[in-house]
Amino acid sequence: MSDATSSSETPQELLARLKHLAQPLVDSLDSRLRDQVDRRVDDRVDHTLSARLSVIERAIADLGRSLDELRQRLDARD
Repeated sequence: MSDATSSSETPQELLARLKHLAQPLVDSLDSRLRDQVDRRVDDRVDHTLSARLSVIERAIADLGRSLDELRQRLDARD
């Protein structure tokens, strides 16, 4: 870029040129941040689902024990 060219450029043209030069850096940062956020979200979702699943598994086990007790009572009546 020569001095003659730079002095004739408008502020909008300079801004457009700066945006064009900075765009690959911005895209790279955006991609990295998106990946980092995705990993964190995935980790939190996995943790939350695991916690909820263990609650459901305990509830199912409790129901199974209750059914076994009821069957034993019914068998004892016969």
